[in-house]
Amino acid sequence: MLYVLYAFIAGAVSAFAFEPVAWWPLMLVAIAALCELIDRTKSLRRSLALGFAFGFGQFAISLNWIATSFTYQSNMPAWLGWVAVIVLSLYLALYPAIAAGLAWRFGRDDRVVLVCVLGGGWAITEWLRGSMFTGFPWNPAAAALAPTPLIGVTPLVGTYGMSALVVLLGGAIWLEYYKKWLPLVVILAIAVFLWVLPSSAVPPDPLTVRNVRIVQPNIGQQDKWRPGFEEEAARRLATLSGPPTGVPRLLLWPEAAVTEPLEDARTDGHQAMALFERTRAASLLGPSDVLLTGGIAIGSNDGVRVDSAANSIFAIAPGGRVIGRYDKAHLVPYGEYLPMRPLLSAIGLSRLAPGDFDFTPGPGPRTIDLGGQWGKVGFALCYEIIFSGHVVDWQDRPGFIFNPSNDAWFGRWGPPQHLAQARLRAAEEGLPVLRATPTGISAVVDARGNVVKQIGWRQAGVIDAVLPPAANAPPLFARFGNSIPIFWAFVLIAAGIVLGRKRR
Repeated sequence: MLYVLYAFIAGAVSAFAFEPVAWWPLMLVAIAALCELIDRTKSLRRSLALGFAFGFGQFAISLNWIATSFTYQSNMPAWLGWVAVIVLSLYLALYPAIAAGLAWRFGRDDRVVLVCVLGGGWAITEWLRGSMFTGFPWNPAAAALAPTPLIGVTPLVGTYGMSALVVLLGGAIWLEYYKKWLPLVVILAIAVFLWVLPSSAVPPDPLTVRNVRIVQPNIGQQDKWRPGFEEEAARRLATLSGPPTGVPRLLLWPEAAVTEPLEDARTDGHQAMALFERTRAASLLGPSDVLLTGGIAIGSNDGVRVDSAANSIFAIAPGGRVIGRYDKAHLVPYGEYLPMRPLLSAIGLSRLAPGDFDFTPGPGPRTIDLGGQWGKVGFALCYEIIFSGHVVDWQDRPGFIFNPSNDAWFGRWGPPQHLAQARLRAAEEGLPVLRATPTGISAVVDARGNVVKQIGWRQAGVIDAVLPPAANAPPLFARFGNSIPIFWAFVLIAAGIVLGRKRR
């Protein structure tokens, strides 16, 4: 039982490796401690308990921002937010438990084998965590090292492959304690090789100067949907956007920057109101400008009742003309729709986001050609950016990704963690990512995952920048997706099993 407590403490310590604390060496130390605990345990059941306790400690601390989101929904008590954090963490902890169980099962007699299987198992279980039951891959182990040069590994092996590398590094540090120095040398050599290999993928200068302006109006969740606040929001967006400059620019607003529908299939004045909102926004555009903004689209079959609603991104040209629309595909359970609505609504639960109806999911990744000098753009709306391998239409590769989000209800820890994962997507896909959020952190991320410019949390401001170029060619991960890390994860596990049998 004492070992389980130690595993919980190690997992809780590892949570501080993620943003906003970002003491990334803690992740390696925590993994090393987990390896020692697994090595000392005497049964599969206890090893599963160790992995479960480690995961529970990590998730319960690092996902504290979820509790904050409940404070913005007056229909539910704030304490329910911490219940949600605990329940979710109990579920998510099952995945590191499986990895720890595999490591003990095949590596209980050989420490090198234990580390290999733990690394491979960690990658596979993180992938499963991002896939099962709509998926929640928030804070993979790789995210802890996103601010380090190791982010250069992700174009080749993806986020889950990088997570395996993180676990292998932590395990190699543990092996060093037992005077097994060779694994650490080999893993570091592989890491350096993978980091150097893709370093020349992005040209130093863009061929075409494309000016972008990202607007962060600092509109909190407590004000965003307040009746009558839409005029103040429009004023802030207009002031920060500024008048046309005569130089073509791409103007970027956050998720649901306009709270009134920008497209509405209902008659009786609703379509006219939507046109008014688009025209008001487009009044800030010059003749060659384009606005990308989050907004709501309302569907109606009879022109009277609301039959569907989409959380969308609109591409708006001068005059309010819509030249493209992306509908969010990966909706947030309890945020944008209420699962088992008849049952849960009957006991008083509701969506965290305001509204009486659930959003309808879109078809998935889509590329829209903005024309002119802007070219093609892909979209990841809010937390869609955390899904490795699911943010780009591989049949129609864009030149950059727009990631508007509303992190205003994510507390202090959520926004920087969200940005770290956006950096991983940029590096994986070899595409720059432009983030626009109402309260931060808005940013320009280049195709290597480096933050070029950003606006801090709870600040109003703009980012004026030149759109970074995409990679010369799609990186290996952008071509083959998560088949790469899953393949190498199974290779690691298989190699560990074979090595263990030969030594026995």
